[in-house]
Amino acid sequence: MTIWSCATCGVEHPDTELPPAVCAICTDERQYVPATGQQWVTQAGLAGDGYRTRVEEIEPDLYAISVEPELAIGQRGLLVRTPGGNLLWEPPGFLDGHAIDAVRDLGGLATVSASHPHLTGASIQWSHVFGGAPVLVASADRLWICRSDPVIELWSGVRQVLPGLTFIQCGGHFAGSAVAHWALGATERGALLTGDTIAIGADRASVNVMRSYVNNIPLPERAVRRILTAIEPYPYDRLYGAFQTLDAGSRQVVISTLERYITWLRGEVPDEPDH
Repeated sequence: MTIWSCATCGVEHPDTELPPAVCAICTDERQYVPATGQQWVTQAGLAGDGYRTRVEEIEPDLYAISVEPELAIGQRGLLVRTPGGNLLWEPPGFLDGHAIDAVRDLGGLATVSASHPHLTGASIQWSHVFGGAPVLVASADRLWICRSDPVIELWSGVRQVLPGLTFIQCGGHFAGSAVAHWALGATERGALLTGDTIAIGADRASVNVMRSYVNNIPLPERAVRRILTAIEPYPYDRLYGAFQTLDAGSRQVVISTLERYITWLRGEVPDEPDH
């Protein structure tokens, strides 16, 4: 059989003779099906089309895994090394021999996970290559699992997954949307791996939270407050999003810009002056 992945979101689906009719992830209001209609890709097809992976160190014990040319949503996978094993966060939807060899050289995988259903990529395929490493999925998002497999483990709330790595369920974008707190990141000042749970602004000086980024659906104040409350106990100076990095001062950026978001939700802003 063939393992099919959605060309738009990159999420893998069951191995079947024919592809599914639709991708449930993309027909949801938070995502979209292109005007050209639902399309599917396979690992062999992507390799034949020239797709390749790139693995590069971002900081000590943290590596980015990217796909070139850009595939689907285009998130970078993040591999965090710990004394108890490695985490692959936001796994890309494509893996090749280069990525497999590079990850093996870095110590393999102990856990695979993602911030939310949009960025689960080829989680099961990555797990199977590395001995069935557990794929952690937030229980609140279990109905969004597109490819069931025994390696999947459900979790909720707060979970220490590896030494110095803690998953925190924040909600917001999805009910199970989460971040990973890496205590030793940023030279032991702490780092958050946030995916789209907390997205970095284009100005690289702000963050934002949305129900849908591509369809411009905001979150209510209570959801924004829930995110701030969930991460408040954790020290961090650096923030690694799905596409960008805030190198320093991230904690204050998150607090100040999400408080600004709430101000606009409430309408507690001065009128623009007439020109």
